[in-house]
Amino acid sequence: MPELPEVETIARDLRGLVTGARIAGASSNWPPTLRSHEPAAFEAAISGREIVGVGRRGKQLLVWLGPAPAVPVAAAVAAAPTVPAASAAPTAPAAEETAVLTIHLKMTGQLFVVEAGSPQDRHVHLVLSLADGRELRFRDMRKFGRIGLYRRDEATGEPVRGEAPGVLATGAEPLSDEFTARRLRALLARRRGRLKTLLLNQDFLAGVGNIYADEALWRSRLHPLRDASTLKPDHVTRLHGALRDVLAEAVERRGSSVDDYTAPEGDGSMQEHLQVYQRTGEPCPRCGRQIHRIVVGGRSTHFCSWCQRLPGGAAGRRTVDRARRGPRWTELDGEGALGRTRSEEERVRRVAATRKAAAARRAAARAGGFADAAAGGAADETVRGSV
Repeated sequence: MPELPEVETIARDLRGLVTGARIAGASSNWPPTLRSHEPAAFEAAISGREIVGVGRRGKQLLVWLGPAPAVPVAAAVAAAPTVPAASAAPTAPAAEETAVLTIHLKMTGQLFVVEAGSPQDRHVHLVLSLADGRELRFRDMRKFGRIGLYRRDEATGEPVRGEAPGVLATGAEPLSDEFTARRLRALLARRRGRLKTLLLNQDFLAGVGNIYADEALWRSRLHPLRDASTLKPDHVTRLHGALRDVLAEAVERRGSSVDDYTAPEGDGSMQEHLQVYQRTGEPCPRCGRQIHRIVVGGRSTHFCSWCQRLPGGAAGRRTVDRARRGPRWTELDGEGALGRTRSEEERVRRVAATRKAAAARRAAARAGGFADAAAGGAADETVRGSV
């Protein structure tokens, strides 16, 4: 799932592409994509509004919309079909009210701004037609993404309080000026439990996910199973610095395109600079010992058991890794590396093929060649079937 750096990248791309554009209409072929309204009511409520800005809260995009013109859109909104009460949808923003569109990409959501009439495949589930002849398309192969339309709180830019409960993260924004080491220390003082699980809690920190939790813990030399209550002040300072540094670097590099993530203006490159995430069996860049993978809270977790040791007596006991210098010869790169077993070579082949298939899907989706994208998806399924 795209995390803070990826969503921030998409927000910045969209801000330059659609700010000032007016929405002429909307269409959806998969109603569950819309979390707040039925398609007809959604189109009536959003048509005619100008996109006045794009922002982010946690892992979700916020598209800020101005009021709709009084004529003729107001009449269209009044005539729009009402949503059944059983759906518990919020009140559609009135024509004279500002609104906010929340977009949760989930696993495979992608946003593209294209000319109307460009090739479109069956994975495009929402299209916002712009008055200038372009379209903002939401493409989602897995159909997990969700989009909502709400009245906007002018002070926060978020939905009016109580209108979208549970939609947005409530945790602290780790790149905000208010998120200091002292603030993190105060947040941790009220918490217990494993560090990795806590960092993934969106009501604790907004926007941090599996990739950057692993990277920040490696940078701060803290074990993912360590209990938050055991951290000393200098540990918290290290963690705070690591979180902000890795997130800022990832934003600068446009995020990590490790699977289906891509932004309107292209892929990210942070995946080429990750130190531990998805590098199981490779040498730790700091000490040369092997990167390990465990499952914490149902999520793959990557760490160096030498650099990120548990303190004696801590929950989970100390993870021991035999001391050695540099990588083993079975860990060296290259097909047919000396001493590598057949299963090790097969793992390397699967990883490379999966990354190649994901890159093909992203490139095809950006270019509008959706037939090629489908072929890339089929290739990826073939790779997964061999695992």
